[in-house]
Amino acid sequence: MDQTWQLSNPIIGIVIVIATFVLFYAVSYFSNRASKSVEDLYAAGGGVGPVTNGLAMASTYMSLATFLGVTGLILNLQVPFVMLWIQMILAIPLITIIYGTSLRRMGAFSPTHFVRERYGVSASIIAALFMILVSIMYALGQMIGIAVTFETLLGIPYITGLIVGGILIVGYVTIGGMSGATNNAAIQMVIIALMFIVPLGAIMKAMGGSGWYFPPLLYADMVPAMLEAMPSFFDYQYSSKWYFAIIPALTIGSLGLPHLAMRIYTASSLKSARQAMVWFALVLGLVFSATYAMGFAGVYYTQISGVEISSADADKLTIILNLVYNPEWVTALVIAGAISAGLSTLSGNLLAIGALISQDIVTTLKPNLTSKSKVRLGYISIAMGGLVSVLLAFNPPEFLTVSILWAFGLAGVTNAPLIMMGVWWKEANRYGAMAASLVGGILYIIVSPFVFPNIVVSGHALTDGMGLSGAMLCVPLSFILLIVVSYITNRIPALQKNLPTKADHKLIERIHGWNDVNPARYNSTFGAFLITAISIAIFVWALMPWEF
Repeated sequence: MDQTWQLSNPIIGIVIVIATFVLFYAVSYFSNRASKSVEDLYAAGGGVGPVTNGLAMASTYMSLATFLGVTGLILNLQVPFVMLWIQMILAIPLITIIYGTSLRRMGAFSPTHFVRERYGVSASIIAALFMILVSIMYALGQMIGIAVTFETLLGIPYITGLIVGGILIVGYVTIGGMSGATNNAAIQMVIIALMFIVPLGAIMKAMGGSGWYFPPLLYADMVPAMLEAMPSFFDYQYSSKWYFAIIPALTIGSLGLPHLAMRIYTASSLKSARQAMVWFALVLGLVFSATYAMGFAGVYYTQISGVEISSADADKLTIILNLVYNPEWVTALVIAGAISAGLSTLSGNLLAIGALISQDIVTTLKPNLTSKSKVRLGYISIAMGGLVSVLLAFNPPEFLTVSILWAFGLAGVTNAPLIMMGVWWKEANRYGAMAASLVGGILYIIVSPFVFPNIVVSGHALTDGMGLSGAMLCVPLSFILLIVVSYITNRIPALQKNLPTKADHKLIERIHGWNDVNPARYNSTFGAFLITAISIAIFVWALMPWEF
């Protein structure tokens, strides 16, 4: 067996990858020809149907981690990643239910747009800066992953793959805007699903599995054989605290990701947004379940074959299984699927960066720009975000294996509480929002092992690196600060001119669909303090010693 795990004839893979880029450029060009405003550029004019939008949502949530990183973690750790997938699949339904339709009714095309209207310019700029960091971290991981895929599987040098791939990616995203990105993402989701699930079925059939025709669930017929080969595979390795920490890190973290929320605003109607949510959950559930099945198959392969896959090669598990069990042309298609997964997520990230820079910072500070200037600024901002991601990828930080998950936690700390409380609690104000975002975000960065390695929460490399322990500490702290600071400052007479007004209350009523203003609506002191009490309990639990 060739332990370099590479296509013997990389030309096949290169041709298929070139063909996919030609397709994506064509779709981008024809999709975005009519963009005349920032609403067209970032929200596709709000005219995307439910099936296309649902597929695009799922595709945006996918990343190279789906094909490469997570299967490698399952191989190395045997962690029950089904728990992570359940939390992440909840993202779009929760966004839609908790605030997506409200912000869609408001006419916003980014979460920070709502923060600006609700809390003012200063709070929105703080939130936007944190979200730019989150989006760059997310995009950086995808850019590096694509370059590594070119290097290790197609024989293209890393720097060459990074530069060429980066230019091609930034080009088609910039040309296409949200309309092109949405149509491409829907196509990419079909490619991802087919190029992951169908080859997995062939792998399972070759392994002797009778449920090969539906891998996402029917790999279960191989469970007895797996338990015989590796009795400990399904064991829960960590404490209940570890699994609980997934909720603030990934579920609430997902609620704060700008590139996911932006998909809600592209829907043609509120009904369409809700229908898209169903398609999102269905498609994402299928592929995420198949990802776990692929990890399962990889562990089973190493146990029955005696072949050891090094930690350095663990991320290539999906490719390795295809090289072992399927023809090379199938593996080339799988590589195209992996690259599509990276491209779809990158598209969302770059559009989010563009919106954050152009609309939430520059246009906020210079509101008198013409519509034409705003659109031009949007294109420049998207290209700048891609350029920064490429430049950072030349000498990337060492923690990129977990940087995407770490970015989830930062979004959950600095963005999600502001939106959730801003939509559902009238007393939330700018002082509470700024305190929550600044203090929570800075503390989250400090306790991560990437900045001050000696200042961590759990002392467990994986837990701290994934942002699980940091999010469990800082997400509840953000809610506490937002609620307590808002409650106190609302009762200080000297600050009244900067506090929520009748216009703020009317905004909240309007985005929920009410035509009148009722002071008692969305103004529960009991509810706010119940959330505070729960947050304090979680915060204290996070500070207590972690057991694994």
